[in-house]
Amino acid sequence: MKNLRSIFALVTLSLMSSALFSQTTDEIVKKHIEAIGGKDNWAKIKSLQTEMTMKANGAEIKITMYQVDKKAMRQNIALMGMEGYSILTNTEGWSYAPFQGQTKPEPMTADDVKKAQDGLNLQSDFITYKELGKKLEYVGKDDVDGTECLKLKMTDKDGIESTFFIDPTNYYIIKETNKMTVNGKEMENSTTFSNYKKTPEGIVYPYSIGGGWGESEVTNLVINPKIDEALFKPTTPATK
Repeated sequence: MKNLRSIFALVTLSLMSSALFSQTTDEIVKKHIEAIGGKDNWAKIKSLQTEMTMKANGAEIKITMYQVDKKAMRQNIALMGMEGYSILTNTEGWSYAPFQGQTKPEPMTADDVKKAQDGLNLQSDFITYKELGKKLEYVGKDDVDGTECLKLKMTDKDGIESTFFIDPTNYYIIKETNKMTVNGKEMENSTTFSNYKKTPEGIVYPYSIGGGWGESEVTNLVINPKIDEALFKPTTPATK
């Protein structure tokens, strides 16, 4: 009987712990969404035009991104007097990088296009993860440059994991790590976010983004601009 009581106690404790972690996860998600402007304000964002300056390996790179929610995105890259781009739509994708020796746009594989579709969502991962079939769990705390952060691990339908580090003083994401497989080897990529600013439309956006490639600063953010669909068709820009 004593052993039986012990088993029931362990089961009850386990269930209580699972409920506690679930509640903690829900609370963190709710506070984060509120911190970045709320679900209703983000639902109004149908397109974005973002201009950035990136500094990497001593070079300055100009980047302009055009995004239409759930439909298409284009990233223009100006480097070394040349202009390249990457395009992703619901069905196709292309890349053109003359500074890497490409002489014409090259199509993405169907598999790569499929894997990249989540990137077309303009809303926060914490707003869309359930509808996209992703799982989210609280996995404790960790230090990020002196800030004790809350950690949430998100796993997509293909088992790819992303870990978000959230500052509990403001509930902003200050770091994200992603596990990926490159040439058969698992690698981890980290991105940092800072300099959050609130736009007139009510959303809060990070204007400083860093990673292994370098540091980027948002110089202009246009919300709900009209974007010509022709931008999402591959062309070969003239070399300057």
